[in-house]
Amino acid sequence: MNPAFAYRKERLHAEDVPLDDIAARYGTPCYVYSRSALEARYDAFSAAFAGQPVRVCYAVKANGNLAVLDVLARRGAGFDIVSGGELARVLAAGGDPRKVVFSGACKLDEEIRYALAQDIACFNVESEPELARLSELAVETGCEARIAIRVNPDVEAGGHRHISTGRREHKFGIALEDAGTLVVRAMTLPGLRLDGVACHIGSQMMGLEPLAAALDQLADFVRTLQSDNVPLRHVDAGGGLGIDHHGQVAPTPAEYARVVLDALGGLGIEIVLEPGRAIAGPAGLLLTRVAYVKQGHGRKFALVDAAMNDLLRPALYEAWHDILPVRAGAAPDAEPIDVVGPVCETGDFLGRDRSLAVRPGDLLAVADGGAYGFVMSSNYNARPRASEVMVAGTQTRLVRRRETVASLWHGETTFGEAEE
Repeated sequence: MNPAFAYRKERLHAEDVPLDDIAARYGTPCYVYSRSALEARYDAFSAAFAGQPVRVCYAVKANGNLAVLDVLARRGAGFDIVSGGELARVLAAGGDPRKVVFSGACKLDEEIRYALAQDIACFNVESEPELARLSELAVETGCEARIAIRVNPDVEAGGHRHISTGRREHKFGIALEDAGTLVVRAMTLPGLRLDGVACHIGSQMMGLEPLAAALDQLADFVRTLQSDNVPLRHVDAGGGLGIDHHGQVAPTPAEYARVVLDALGGLGIEIVLEPGRAIAGPAGLLLTRVAYVKQGHGRKFALVDAAMNDLLRPALYEAWHDILPVRAGAAPDAEPIDVVGPVCETGDFLGRDRSLAVRPGDLLAVADGGAYGFVMSSNYNARPRASEVMVAGTQTRLVRRRETVASLWHGETTFGEAEE
């Protein structure tokens, strides 16, 4: 648990605000973010690379709330996006488009046109068809597209298979043996300026050996291009650094920096980084309230008002999130219990076999919910999405209102209604 979330007199706080006060004011389920934790996590990366030509581009897909993006933009962050919608969010939050890199294997025409119009820093190109289409659209719009070629080093990041992106069988990037040919083509197509090369091997890395192996390959490729007088301006190391969870301790930003700089620091060009979870994950949590306690045959269940539509990661990745009582010591002795939600799926759980003492009405905090939490939520089972709150010291700010049931069908019509 991030130190911004701590017990004081047996009440769990977000900075200086008791979480049960937040629940009383804003209801549950509710995502709660700590501004100081966001700033501290970003600053840890900045400090780790102090004095080096490094640009930190926060991965918006981790948490795209405008308040989160605003905090990071004010800190000087760049942004890594994977859609036109994420670019629009960055701009709405005051982000600088010239600090934006556009990743993703399937950039659509309207997204490319929008990004070109905003003059973003770089497109990370992931295939030959994308390269050709980007050239066509740059010429059509009269813009220059600054690009990097994303290579795939065939290295396993070590996390869940669904968040690994650096193997041959994955849809991302271009095999290293094919990348040289694409570089030559990129330098001949109109409307393009080749600025760099990039890679990203996956997410939630708890060891740095895979990253070191991938970056060594990336550095060798850059040196080959430099020896051929290819005028590169940057190298993008991607993101993927994990966070502490389930007793595992993730590498620190300082340890991460040593690996990155050992591999890429001698190339003489700017280094771009794309951390997401490592910044936002520990800076947030999900508040939920126990509705029922059910004794089944061989298992006990805490049925809570948050569900897989609010926090998908446990069902999708079997991800572990610590689950803590908001009021410590207020219930009977702890025992193994499954924390599950109201969604009509057996896979709807937030945590299994947790040692908790709970009664109906108790509040629970699901830790490390700042990344891939609300941003992956849905309206499955016609459930309104949760509210989001940011805390700064003693102040709280509602940064997203809870959806209403009526809002769920906004824009829908019945078949019998006339079209407008």
